[in-house]
Amino acid sequence: MGHLDHLEHLDKHLVEELAQVARETVRDELREQTRRQRRTALLYAASGAVALYAGAAVALAAGLALAVGLPGWAAALITAAVLGAAAYALRRAARPAASGPAAPGRAAGAAMPGGAASRMSAQPPVPPAPSVPPMPQSPPRAPGASRPQGSEHDF
Repeated sequence: MGHLDHLEHLDKHLVEELAQVARETVRDELREQTRRQRRTALLYAASGAVALYAGAAVALAAGLALAVGLPGWAAALITAAVLGAAAYALRRAARPAASGPAAPGRAAGAAMPGGAASRMSAQPPVPPAPSVPPMPQSPPRAPGASRPQGSEHDF
């Protein structure tokens, strides 16, 4: 039996060593993936910042070009309106398409022809009124007053 006990000890030791090697390998792999993802995220952030400044320069150039023939305030107003319309169009394009009845966050008539949905208010729909009128309320009683006989609230 001593020989089998020795093998059992070796098996436990081998399993522990194998688990430790596996943990270290997974940890190293996760560190490497995290390092790559961090670098990618940093490059995307830098790209976005540079694109923002490039867009601002284009907007400024468009405003200055309009200012040649218009007053400065009118050129700035037209540039702001064009940028606002572009932002609105991009936001609308980013929304998921309605599938099925009404998608969450969208009005039920969002797919109306002729752009009728864009003229609707952005308020959530109002639930329908109950079909049964509410029960009439009895007038408040003075403290200490007794209830009249035959009241529907007698239990």
